[in-house]
Amino acid sequence: MDFVAALRAAWRERDSLLCVGLDPDPARFPASLAGRPDAVFAFCRAIVDATADLVCAFKPQIAYFAARRAEDQLEALIAHIHARHPGVPVILDAKRGDIGSTAGQYAEEAFARYRADAVTVNPYMGRDSVEPYLAWRGKGVILLCRTSNPGGADLQNLDVGGEKLYERVARLVATEWNSGNNCALVVGATFPAEIACVRALAGDMPLLVPGIGAQGGDIAATVAAGQTADGAGLAINSSRAILYASAGEDFADAARRAALAMREAINACRAVGC
Repeated sequence: MDFVAALRAAWRERDSLLCVGLDPDPARFPASLAGRPDAVFAFCRAIVDATADLVCAFKPQIAYFAARRAEDQLEALIAHIHARHPGVPVILDAKRGDIGSTAGQYAEEAFARYRADAVTVNPYMGRDSVEPYLAWRGKGVILLCRTSNPGGADLQNLDVGGEKLYERVARLVATEWNSGNNCALVVGATFPAEIACVRALAGDMPLLVPGIGAQGGDIAATVAAGQTADGAGLAINSSRAILYASAGEDFADAARRAALAMREAINACRAVGC
């Protein structure tokens, strides 16, 4: 099953628009994991197993693994998700952006080495920097559009011929780049008006929405602005608010409670509104 089909199935079968981001920080792990060579994997595996039935996707952030020389643990984690929780797509949050053969190597890293179902990509070097990812049919290519950080406006809101740059990105992806129906866009929950604008430009294309939880994005505003007519269309990401719901040995149980509460809060706003 390709990425977009898997995501749509997860929305339906798990009744969830929640994506859990996996940003492992050993400084915040419980004491029992201190000093373990596989601590990153063990922590993330526990979170995954506690929340898999509540989510539409998992999103490991590659920097949190690479900074700790834990790429092998990232490989093992994604393999674990595929084996134990088939049908839950994995988005590798890497935000790659380069051209030619280098982009091809990044695509192979994401899809062959790590076996991710989708990868986040920076589109600001143009279409030829994205084509090596698009060539992997069935794999998701999730392009940065209007990011959740305040500084994103420095460039993304620039006027480019009567439209903002992020609007141009959304329009290009929706009308020219998505010939394989495997694209999605990143739009931050901190900017619901921009979510609505992107939704209008992108049709039913999936939107990955960071910024809920620790970054302060509003669930009701996000869902109202970005949901499709069937009450889906969004992968609303939360990372720290779920991963570190408890600093104790009950971290996985606490993560499940936090994920369940967030899924229910999102679902309360779907289709019928809040």
